[in-house]
Amino acid sequence: MVELDQLKYRLTAYEPVLAELKASLALPQKADRIEELEHEMEEPGFWDKVEYSQQVMKELKNLRDVCDSIRGLETDYDDIQTMLELGYEENDPDMVPEIEELIRAFETQLETLRISTLLSGEYDRDNAIVTLHAGAGGTEACDWVSMLYRMYTRWAASRGFTTEVLDYLDGEEAGIKTVTVQINGENAFGYLKSERGVHRLVRISPFNAAGKRQTSFASCDVMPDIEEDVEVDIADEDIRIDTYRSSGAGGQHINKTDSAVRITHIPTGVVVQCQNERSQHSNKDKAMKMLKAKLLLIKQQANLEKISDIRGEVLDNGWGSQIRSYVLQPYTMVKDHRTNEESSNATAVLDGAIDPFINAYLKWTAHSGQK
Repeated sequence: MVELDQLKYRLTAYEPVLAELKASLALPQKADRIEELEHEMEEPGFWDKVEYSQQVMKELKNLRDVCDSIRGLETDYDDIQTMLELGYEENDPDMVPEIEELIRAFETQLETLRISTLLSGEYDRDNAIVTLHAGAGGTEACDWVSMLYRMYTRWAASRGFTTEVLDYLDGEEAGIKTVTVQINGENAFGYLKSERGVHRLVRISPFNAAGKRQTSFASCDVMPDIEEDVEVDIADEDIRIDTYRSSGAGGQHINKTDSAVRITHIPTGVVVQCQNERSQHSNKDKAMKMLKAKLLLIKQQANLEKISDIRGEVLDNGWGSQIRSYVLQPYTMVKDHRTNEESSNATAVLDGAIDPFINAYLKWTAHSGQK
């Protein structure tokens, strides 16, 4: 049967890919490390060291997840081969759609695991802190920020990640002027670091009575929520701490005191702020943690002149600096200008379907040596 021959050829093409992936994951070493950690957990007093035991448990889970994923792929591959053999024996054309669906699911899982192997950065596994700022475009830009905020929160929800708003400022007429949201989930920073930069929207403006096409810009900055207390020297004279009254969407859960905190690191111009916590002290602690993480990333650069590598090239929030364009009129297309990845289904992308762009970025950085 021709259809089964085609499916068999499609499946067997993945045999060397699966073998290469298995080799690159160094499974025997991971198995040894799992055994070592399991023995360590049985030692007296292990659970008394709360922070350390949590780190061990996190590492153990990550190792087990990788091993389980590759074993699952191998099992699926064998199961599909068995289905193909059965299809040949029974010469049943009704089995073709079922086998095709199994192969499609296998391809998706394989690609997901391959992409995860590209997340090798020191902080890729950490949670991500995403900050969106309205740029050129006035009210239209603030509405664009609200659309991006929805896109990222929907993407997070689709992966089972949780979100927590750290800072929020409404636009003067509509939308959001700036928002900082923490996205919690394994590899959140590793995936979302692809989003750093300026995002450009082209559409018929809903705020223009003449129905003119308008271009708007919003910047996206992404940093890891580094769990450990990193050692970064910050001189008192190098920072300015401002307090202000918290604000929020719809006026919900607003603390009426000046509990929100903004910290400016004067030498680099880095600004972080937090208003989510209940007290000024808690907001200051969170903001300082964010600042330390940002400065640590900057410190790791070989040249501080390349600060834009960390800040996501968001210094010019307008024309000529966009990393991705979202066109809704006169046609629909989303295109990433770094990788040339594109999609004609702009609605799906704005609903959170950004994985193709994330995956393309990770492959691009792996091949080009970009950070």
